[in-house]
Amino acid sequence: MRKSTLFLASMAAMVMMQTAQAADMSKVLRTAVRYPETGFDPAKVDDLYSQMILENVLDPLVSYDYLAKPAKLIPNTVDALPTISADGKVYTFKIKPGTYFSDDPAFGGKKRELVAEDYVYSFKRFLDPTINSPYSFLLDGRLVGMDEVVKAAGKGPLNYDTPVEGIKAIDKYTLRLTLKNTNHNMMQILAMPVFGAVAREVIEAYKSNTNAHPVGTGPYVLKEWKPGNKIVLEASPSYRKVVFNSQPGKDAVDAEIVKALKGKTLPIVGRIEMSVIEEEQPLWLSFANKQLDYVGVQQAVMSEVLNINPQNPTEATLSDKYAKQGIRLHRLKKMETNYYFFNMDDPQVGGSSKEKIALRRAIAMGFPNLETIATIRRGQAVPANYIVPEGVAGHNPDFRAGVKYDLAAANALLDRFGYKVGADGFRTQPNGQPLVITMGSGTGAIDKQWNEYWQKEFDALKIKLGYQHGKWNELLKASREGKLQMWGSSWFADYPDGENFMQLLYGKNSGDSNGARFKDPEYDRLFEASLKLPDGPERNKLYDEMNKIVVAQQPWIFTDTRITNTVTQPNVKGFKPHALLNAPWRYLDVQ
Repeated sequence: MRKSTLFLASMAAMVMMQTAQAADMSKVLRTAVRYPETGFDPAKVDDLYSQMILENVLDPLVSYDYLAKPAKLIPNTVDALPTISADGKVYTFKIKPGTYFSDDPAFGGKKRELVAEDYVYSFKRFLDPTINSPYSFLLDGRLVGMDEVVKAAGKGPLNYDTPVEGIKAIDKYTLRLTLKNTNHNMMQILAMPVFGAVAREVIEAYKSNTNAHPVGTGPYVLKEWKPGNKIVLEASPSYRKVVFNSQPGKDAVDAEIVKALKGKTLPIVGRIEMSVIEEEQPLWLSFANKQLDYVGVQQAVMSEVLNINPQNPTEATLSDKYAKQGIRLHRLKKMETNYYFFNMDDPQVGGSSKEKIALRRAIAMGFPNLETIATIRRGQAVPANYIVPEGVAGHNPDFRAGVKYDLAAANALLDRFGYKVGADGFRTQPNGQPLVITMGSGTGAIDKQWNEYWQKEFDALKIKLGYQHGKWNELLKASREGKLQMWGSSWFADYPDGENFMQLLYGKNSGDSNGARFKDPEYDRLFEASLKLPDGPERNKLYDEMNKIVVAQQPWIFTDTRITNTVTQPNVKGFKPHALLNAPWRYLDVQ
C-alpha cells in the first residue's frame, strides 16, 4: 500500500536557523587516511577519500542523523523531508531560504544564495556525456524527460537550459523531481555527498579543473590541497546556523555525546587537516606522537593496540598501554563487501567459456581467505559470502558465495580444462599460448603481504603471476579503462540498500562501478526487475538468483567485510563511527 507522505521537520535531529555560525578557528582537528583522493568534483569522483571532503563542503538536500540507529534521514538544506506523491514518483522539496554558498570569486563579490535551480543543474551534470560520471547510473533512465535531453547531446555536452519535466525548479525555493518509475531508494540516494549542490557559475569559471575547486553550502571550505599529500578545510563563514540537537539512543556513548554537544553550533572546530600517509607504521607513529587526533588502527599495529580475544578475534578492546593514556577505541562492522575481480573483457581471464570459468574458479579455490583474515586482518573481519553485506537491506546470511579453499582440487580443475604444465614448470592456456596473469597492486608494506599470499597461491597452481604496481588512484583509473586483469576492491554502502551493491555487476555499469566489466543478460534482467520491488522476500529471491549467477561465472573472488577500529586522543569529543557518514567532522570538538 502506498500513501502520500509528509515527513515532519520535527523529526529532524538538527535545528537550522538563519543566523551565521562561528566555529572556533583556533581549534584544529588532525586526521589521516592511507590512500589519496582523486578530486572534488562531485560528478566525477566515487572514491571514499574524495567523498570525505565533499561530505563537509557540499550540502545534499537530506542527510542522516548522527546518532540514530538504524540510520535515519533528516532534512538538510530543506525545511522538511519532501512530500511524495501517492504513486511514489513525484518528490517536492522546499529549499530553506537563507542558505548561502561559500564566498568565491566566481560570484563576483556577491553573496550567492542556494536556490532550487542549483540542484537542477547539479543533478543534470551526472548525466552529461562529457563528464562520464561514475554515479550516472543512479539517475540514468529514472527522471521523466531526461533521456531525451541526454540522447540529443550525443557524445557532446548536455544542454543545461533545456527544460526537463523530471528535474524542475517550480519556483526559487521549490524543487520537484518526477521519476519514470517508483524508486524505493531515491531519498537515500539523494543523501549521498556527491548529490550536494554546486553553482553553475563556479563550474563554468573553473571548467578546466573542476576537481580542484569545490564550492558548496556546507560547513567547511577547501583551503589547501596538495594532491595525495594534504588537504585543509576551514569553517565556512557563510554556513548557516545549525545547532546540534540529536537525541541519544541506547548506546552509552550517545548520552555522553549529547551531554557534550547539545545546543552547540556546528561546526565546532575551525580547521580540519587531513594528511595522506600511505605506510601503516608512520601513520600510527603520528598518532602515538599526538600529531593526529584520530586514526583507524591499521594491521601493522593491531597486535600492539588491541587486546584481541583469541577465542573470537572479532572481539577486541584497547590495550592497557593506550587506555591508560586516555585514548579511546571505537569499533564498527562496516557496511562493505571486499573482493578481487577478474576483468571479464580480458582474453586470458575473462569470458564465459567453460575453460575461462574453470580458470577463475581454480584461482578462487586457491585463495586462503580464512588465513588472510587471521593474519593480515588480525581477525578484524568476517568472510563475505553475498554481494550485499550484513546490515544492508537484502543481505542473505545463509548464502555461501565464497569458494572453499582446496589447492589440490584447484589444480585438478586446471588439468581437466587443458591448462597444461609446460617444460618451464608453468601452465599454458588451453590453446597453447603462455598464461601470465597480472594483478594490480599498491606499493606499501601491507600490499607486499597480500602479494606474498597471491604469489604462494599462483606458484602452487603453476601459473605465472605479475604485478601492475601503482598508487590507488592510478589503479582505479586503470581499472575503469579495462587495463587491469585482476585487482582487489572494496565497496562501502552509499546507502543501506542492496541495490547499491547488486549494481556492482550490472552490465551497464561496466567500466564504472562494475570494475569486473561483468555482463550477463540474465543478471541484468533480474537486476532491472529488482529495481521495481521494495525490500522484501520477493526482491530477496531475485538477489539470490543473481548471486547464484555470480557463483557460477566467478567474476569475483569474495573476501571479507572488515571491522574498523578507530582511536581518538583524549581531547577529542563527540566522535562516534557512523555507517554512512564517513567524515563527521562537524560534530567533533577538540579540547
